Amino acid sequence: MRLARFRSFRMSIIEIIGLALGLSMDAFAVSVANGFIIKELKFRSAFRIAFFLGIFQAAMPVIGWAAGLSFVSYIQSIDHWVAFALLGFIGSRMIVDSRSLKKESECKNCLHLPTLLLLSLATSLDALVIGISFAFLRVLIFMPVALIGGITFIVCLSGVYLGKKVGHIFESRIEMIGGVVLIGIGAKLLVEHLVRGY
Repeated sequence: MRLARFRSFRMSIIEIIGLALGLSMDAFAVSVANGFIIKELKFRSAFRIAFFLGIFQAAMPVIGWAAGLSFVSYIQSIDHWVAFALLGFIGSRMIVDSRSLKKESECKNCLHLPTLLLLSLATSLDALVIGISFAFLRVLIFMPVALIGGITFIVCLSGVYLGKKVGHIFESRIEMIGGVVLIGIGAKLLVEHLVRGY
């Protein structure tokens, strides 16, 4: 009788791309700021920043998904509400944070490995929570993770070069847009679950 409850929730490719873009906005803002900071920007430096940010953004949802699977069965009756709450919380926090000019990315040694690791971890914590919501929704994890990592890498590589030209002009607006996207996706998932009745 409960087998239907354990069907994988299939997100469309558009939803996954939207989610990946929303999650990448923190990392994109960091990339823009770092591009502004680096005086002599070389491709290998931009690649290094984008690579670390993309890898962490891809790895964190897997960790969250694996952790979420261990207790998803205990809250399956409200899993869609939990996923909505997580996405809404992350999106709201991004909107609030976008109004602050203080960013972790202001460190001058942004290319040093310890700094890159800290920046990558800080900007991917939201993706960890998203991974937990994937477990609640029983989303097939592999395609979303590949898209999240790949899109983050491309977005951040572009962001470093954009930062070299425009600096912090669009940084706060970028993060705000990302927050709105995540809230919208969370609301859509909740409505679909309520309409379908599972």
